[in-house]
Amino acid sequence: MLKPGPVRALGTMSGTSLDGVDAAVLLTDGEAIMGFGETAYRPYAPAERAVLAAALGRWPGETGVDEAAEIVETAHAEVMARFSDLAIAGFHGQTLAHDPQGRGTHQVGSGRVLAEVLGLPVVWDFRSADIRLGGQGAPLAPFFHFACAKWIGARAPLAFVNLGGVGNLTWVDPRLDRPDAPGALLAFDTGPANAPIDDLVRARLGQGCDRDGALAASGRVDEAVIAAFLAHSHFRRMPPKSLDRNDFSTLSAQVADLSDADAAATLTAAAAAAVAAGLDHCPTRPDRLLVTGGGRLNPVMMAMLAARSGLPVDPVEAVGLDGDMLEAQAFAYLAVRVARGLPTSCPATTGVAAAVGGGIVSRPSRAA
Repeated sequence: MLKPGPVRALGTMSGTSLDGVDAAVLLTDGEAIMGFGETAYRPYAPAERAVLAAALGRWPGETGVDEAAEIVETAHAEVMARFSDLAIAGFHGQTLAHDPQGRGTHQVGSGRVLAEVLGLPVVWDFRSADIRLGGQGAPLAPFFHFACAKWIGARAPLAFVNLGGVGNLTWVDPRLDRPDAPGALLAFDTGPANAPIDDLVRARLGQGCDRDGALAASGRVDEAVIAAFLAHSHFRRMPPKSLDRNDFSTLSAQVADLSDADAAATLTAAAAAAVAAGLDHCPTRPDRLLVTGGGRLNPVMMAMLAARSGLPVDPVEAVGLDGDMLEAQAFAYLAVRVARGLPTSCPATTGVAAAVGGGIVSRPSRAA
C-alpha cells in the first residue's frame, strides 16, 4: 500500500485532558525517524468539551456516546484537512473508557469516516488487538519513544515521562536494535497527572488548568494524602500496567477539605510521587527523565519530579523534540508500522502475549 522507504504520515491525538486535537506530520519508514513536518492544533470549544466530559466512562450504545463521536470526527476532520501530500494518517480517537481486564477499551471516532472525508488511508483502533491478546492496550507511544531515543543519539538508558491527564513512563535502552528486542523497553502508566488538577481548578475556580503551577506554588503539600495515595495497589503491581482517567477518583475526595492552593500543591505532588514510585520498577536507573505532555510546562510539577526522583529532569525540547506534538507524531509513526506489518506493542510495553501490530486500515473509496 505504501511506497518503499520514508513516507509523510500524519498523526493525531486527543488526550484525556480534553483540550483539543493535536496533529503532526512525521517522515518515517516505520522504523527510523527521518524528519519532522508541520503541526496544527484544533481546540475543543467549551460546549464540545462538556459533551466529551459527560461521556467519559461510557461504552458503545450508552447515552452521549454518539454525540461525542460526532464531535471527535468533526474536530479531527477539520484539523487533518489542513495538511497535504500525505501517504497515510493515524487516528487515535478519544478514549472514553479503558478496562483491559473487563470490557476492553473504548475510543470514539471512526477512521472509516475520516478516510472517506479526507480521501486518505487512515489507521485507527490501535488498541483492540493488543487487548485481545491479553495486553493492557496502553501505553502505545513506547515504540516511538525508542525511535526518538535513536534520533537524539542517546547512548545510555533514559526515560520518557508523559504528563498528560494520566502519567506514563517509558524506560528505553537505545543500545539495542529494535523496540521489541528483549530489554529494549519497559512502559507503564504511573498514575494520575494533570487530570485531577484540571478537574480541581475547573470545579473550584472555573479555570481550565493551573497555569504555570501558580496555584500549587502558593500552597503546601499534605504529605499524609501523598502517603495514602502511594498505598494504592497500583504502585505495587509489576508493569506493564495501565490506568483509566478515573481510576484514582478518590484522590479528589482526599483533598476536598484542603484550601485551593494546598489541594493543587498536593495533587501536583501526587503526579510527581507516582512517577518517582514507578522508577523502582525500571531495570536500571535511567540517566535522565525527558518530560512530554502538559506537565512539562508546570515548573512546580517539574521541580517536584526532580526532587522526588533524584534525577535530572528536562522537557523533551531540551533534546530537540516537540512536547506538544510527541503523541500525535507517535500515531503517525505507528500508522506506518501497521501498514507495513510491523509490531506496535510487545510484552514489555503492554503485557501482551507477544509482539503485535494493532490497528485497522481504512482506505477511501475515492482518490485524494
